[in-house]
Amino acid sequence: MSQRGKKYRAALEKIDREKVYSVTETFSLLTQTAHVKFDETVDAAINLGVDPKHADQMVRSAALLPHGLGKKVRVLVFTQGEKIKEAEEAGADYVGLEDYLEKIKGGWLDFDKVIATPDVMGTVGKVGKILGTKGLMPNPKVGTVTFDVGRAVREQKTGKIEFRAEKSGIVHVSLGKVSFGPQKLQENFLALMDLIIKLKPQTSKGVYLKGIAVSSTMGIGIKVDPNDLKNYMGN
Repeated sequence: MSQRGKKYRAALEKIDREKVYSVTETFSLLTQTAHVKFDETVDAAINLGVDPKHADQMVRSAALLPHGLGKKVRVLVFTQGEKIKEAEEAGADYVGLEDYLEKIKGGWLDFDKVIATPDVMGTVGKVGKILGTKGLMPNPKVGTVTFDVGRAVREQKTGKIEFRAEKSGIVHVSLGKVSFGPQKLQENFLALMDLIIKLKPQTSKGVYLKGIAVSSTMGIGIKVDPNDLKNYMGN
């Protein structure tokens, strides 16, 4: 096993891996201890007290991060008629129907998000298996099946993220880039957590927020104190 570099070891000395930190401390430490030359992505792992095997305990939605993710999002819109112009004016990268369905069948997947109007979902189902395996299939639960395509495109372009609890009850999601700085990362995190707290299933018993950890791509995981969230949200 290779030895960790000096910068990593120096960062490790600043973080107590057994301690839980306040929200403000977490993002201050995270940006202070970033030690690589590229602009790392910041990710969060939220361990929820739910059992996603039960449909009434699935936590799934989409959050609009106030500062986005710091990357270009390529949006494909499946629609027809007057909605084509609306999608194009909102900034969609690709807009159409049958022509793009054929391209996808041929292996084309050069896009990050897919939006569709309800009237074409039956046709979009032709590539449902392909899009589904990539996590790209439009879904009304996260706002990607809608007639309001202009708003949907703008949200995806500016930082709307989809998330769902995995089998173990953990939600993995990106919060932005290290270069955002602690304040913007904290605001993105709080916007996400506010929604996750509101989505607590009624059938979920016991502790809902079992654990939260935040880390950068090459950085050290920092544990966040779930109880500190009430200082920002009044919960």
